Amino acid sequence: MSGARTAIVTGSASGIGAATVLELARQGYRTVGIDVKDVAVQAVASEAVQINGLEHMAICVDVTDEPQLVAAFDRALEFLGRIDALVTSAGVAETTPFIDISVAAFRAVYEVNVIGTFLCIREAAKRMPRGGRICTVASVAGLRGGGLSGTAAYASSKGGVLSLTKSAARSLATQGICVNTVAPGATLTPMIAEFWKNEAHRQRVESMSVLNRTAEPQEIAAAIAFLVSPQAAAITGSTLVADNGLMMY
Repeated sequence: MSGARTAIVTGSASGIGAATVLELARQGYRTVGIDVKDVAVQAVASEAVQINGLEHMAICVDVTDEPQLVAAFDRALEFLGRIDALVTSAGVAETTPFIDISVAAFRAVYEVNVIGTFLCIREAAKRMPRGGRICTVASVAGLRGGGLSGTAAYASSKGGVLSLTKSAARSLATQGICVNTVAPGATLTPMIAEFWKNEAHRQRVESMSVLNRTAEPQEIAAAIAFLVSPQAAAITGSTLVADNGLMMY
């Protein structure tokens, strides 16, 4: 057990975060999942145990609550023994039209998607050995300025994640820590499930990609697992766009 690689995954109760915990479990990791949804995050950790028979932990905490998050990282380090990897998939969507969105709503999105990501990177970096790997989760919305499902607040927050990732990669290089991001396109998670009930909207978005499809969370998780693996040792400050070819246009 002591030889297994270890990872903390935020937003692990569902979607890309849950898929990442399970993919890492299949690859022999021990994990700590962090999410605000207590029952669901515990269920994912239990499923990970069934996959590889190792110990996995779940912690219910809000990534925007700095004192609780710091305590959660302390608990995670004590449980794991060391932190080899961090995946920051905790995030929220926002679809209010540009002209109607309030400042309060804008700030709320930033609190989770940008500040929450920053806090997790900072706390992981304080506890990581050389060779540590961090993967943030952005979105093609941050590259193209929205226009799919998420609008101004969401798109700009994901643009913030892209810049934050590069800044962290520069700052943490002297510690031997690599920081990269995955920018998914449309992915079939609870975040977009409601939008996908509108078949016309779904077809419009899918038709914008050359593969004309929606990704599965497991596909994004596989990309994340590569970026936090030792095989990605020469990659830092990079964005892996996993969007079925949408950004080719």
